Amino acid sequence: MSDTSADNTPLPWGSGPYSIRRHGTTLTTCDSEPVQTPGCIQAHGALLVARIDDLTILQASENTGQHLGEPPEQLLGQPVARVVGATNAACLRAMLEREPLVGSARYAFTLPARDGASPLDVCVHTVEDALVLEFERTGRAANHVDGDFFMLVTSAVNRLQAADGLREFCQRVADEVRRITGLDRVMVYRFHADNHGEVFAENKRDDLPPWLGLHYPESDIPRPAREIYKRLWIRPLPNAAGPLVELVPLANPDSGRPLNMTHCALRGASGMYTEYLANMRVAASLTMPILVDGELWGLIACHHLVAVHFPHQVRAACELLAQVASLQLKSAERNEQLAYRLKLERVHQQLVALAAQEGDLMALSDRHPSLLDGIDAGGAALYHLDRWCCVGRTPSVAQLDALAAWLDKRPEFASTTRPLFVTDSLAREYPARTEIAEMASGVLAVRVSHRRRDLILWFRPETLQTINWAGYPHDKLLVAGPHGSRLTPRHSFDLFVESVRARSLPWSSVEVDAALRLRFLLMEVVIARAERLAELNVDLTSSNEELDAFAYVASHDLKEPLRGINRYAHQLLESAQALDTENRQHVDSLMRLTVRMDSLLDSLLHFSRVGRTTLEFETVDLNEVVAEALEMIGVRRTENTCSIELPRRLPTIDSDHVRVREIFSNLLSNALKYNRQACPRIEVGYLAPGEPGARPNAPAEAQEHTIYYVRDDGIGIERRHFDQIYRMFKRLHGRDAFGGGVGAGLTIVQKLVHRHGGHIWLDSSEGVGSTFYFTLPFPNEVRQGDGRDALREIKLDDQLHVLPIVVLSAR
Repeated sequence: MSDTSADNTPLPWGSGPYSIRRHGTTLTTCDSEPVQTPGCIQAHGALLVARIDDLTILQASENTGQHLGEPPEQLLGQPVARVVGATNAACLRAMLEREPLVGSARYAFTLPARDGASPLDVCVHTVEDALVLEFERTGRAANHVDGDFFMLVTSAVNRLQAADGLREFCQRVADEVRRITGLDRVMVYRFHADNHGEVFAENKRDDLPPWLGLHYPESDIPRPAREIYKRLWIRPLPNAAGPLVELVPLANPDSGRPLNMTHCALRGASGMYTEYLANMRVAASLTMPILVDGELWGLIACHHLVAVHFPHQVRAACELLAQVASLQLKSAERNEQLAYRLKLERVHQQLVALAAQEGDLMALSDRHPSLLDGIDAGGAALYHLDRWCCVGRTPSVAQLDALAAWLDKRPEFASTTRPLFVTDSLAREYPARTEIAEMASGVLAVRVSHRRRDLILWFRPETLQTINWAGYPHDKLLVAGPHGSRLTPRHSFDLFVESVRARSLPWSSVEVDAALRLRFLLMEVVIARAERLAELNVDLTSSNEELDAFAYVASHDLKEPLRGINRYAHQLLESAQALDTENRQHVDSLMRLTVRMDSLLDSLLHFSRVGRTTLEFETVDLNEVVAEALEMIGVRRTENTCSIELPRRLPTIDSDHVRVREIFSNLLSNALKYNRQACPRIEVGYLAPGEPGARPNAPAEAQEHTIYYVRDDGIGIERRHFDQIYRMFKRLHGRDAFGGGVGAGLTIVQKLVHRHGGHIWLDSSEGVGSTFYFTLPFPNEVRQGDGRDALREIKLDDQLHVLPIVVLSAR
């Protein structure tokens, strides 16, 4: 036994045995009181401790003279038979041989009345190598036989089984215990997650004030008391104001240790507890635990306003009812949860079927049923395909982005099997809590896909929780006593109302499990869709190869007869002097059409070669590539001018030099061509992974790679045309507008980017300009340049360390 408290303060009893009567008024913390070894018993009964081997009495309570006819000094060292008789001693030996008698006390026999005293019920149990005998006035009478209590318990169990729901079940528990005991008030007291308690059900005398719904702080039932209730099934205190008597001696002479009285019905009550009951004007109490999977769910707390005797039969009946209630409460909770679980499963199955049918997770939020038809929440948000889709009350897109970025760094989301974050008070952890507390005090978040960062969030609004405390819950419990400061229970039990903000209703385990189950089902949909896409990609690759081969053959073979037509038309035009004006115009048109057809076939042939040619990867300095591309499109120092800007040096990468140059030449050519400015401005640059900078419309996969861009201040493109511009031979303007063309350039650029394993997209506003973004991730990521600048016109400014704008001329 330690001789110091939890805060290392020396204990008044030092290393010796503790006694409530001697030391109970010296305590400064509940946790320091050895409630299992109080050294005292309640005076309405007597107690003996005997050695198991020979049943020799080792300890006796001070009051044995009153109850057993002999003082403890005369009983110590004597055989138990001196008190109970030889026949009953033999009965004890037989009981010890049949079973260990560890734990709850068992009724052994009843000693007949002596010298006008009442008959005594004897209950026994073992502690280590000692047999504990407790003697109490019997409650066995002709009008209360054991059979009566058996029938009472049987009927009570039947009524409990018919309860519908958890609250009704607990109410019936309170009703049945009061029916058996006849006490003034019976409560079912439920512990919350923070260990404070609530009166969950109540049956009382009509003239008593109701306590149903009142909350009690954790300190009212401190940790040692809660722990001891996990080890016993009943705790009687028939007279809270009754005297206590010590054991003689306080320590077992064989072991030198105090007696562990956890399972003793006569165990002396803590002075804190008896004062607490007195402050509540309660004279007697009977308490049974409700255990669920070994944890203390709550208590069946019974109060009586006058002292009362609890005979063994009544205690046994209540103990059995508490055990049955513990078993059935788990079933009642499960039944209540099962209905909710089945509803969630049904709705989520419908959601998954809808997502599978439409091939899009967005169906979870913009269809019926939606995410809000399952888990009970005020709003839900789904992040998929780089955008948010919301239903109900949710934060703004910017707030969702910030919350998602914060969640992405949470250790919970690093789990591959349970990437889930749940809280009913986001304000405790999230920095930007005040902005969204009203609608998102509670958050349940589950990651659907790590790679795509798909995410589902459910939100619960702030619930202004009103807690009705029985008295002020933050009373100071230390007061001045005869030995200095001592612990004392609070005196006030008047109603105290406290409001709790920035909290939502808590998420149940059923809802958490349902969220994880939905994630699993959605992952199956995603995987099935990925497998289907893989199959389609194989077919598409084969079809593309066949199409490329056909395009190559067709464009190649068609050029020969087309050249023949053009030649004969030219000869006809030169030799046919007799042609009138109309026919000569027809022949001119024929020649123009053959020239245009030849250009189309050239583009088709080039496109087919792009798809068929093997890429040759090498180390490429993109600064040199851009310089070559500018030279290819005819940028000169004469005639019209343009401005080409590189904010910083471009990196060196592994790629196909020729094909990447073609990408830049097409994009730069278009930037110059589709521009009405007197001096067009073009910017060529890049954004490294994780680097700050806007990436509008970027696919999720592109975020992990270096993004290159070509930006202009040209005519711009309407958003409705963003997908059409990559179609072969598609022009948004007249055939001869902006210098003409066949409309194959961007199609070829897209093909080349895809062959490098990348993506291409744009951001554009009509009349403002366009920015084309693309990635080139294959075969590996960027290596920085070696310091030589191929664009000799662009030099580093030693003062500003930036690349100045250089004005070049465009032909």
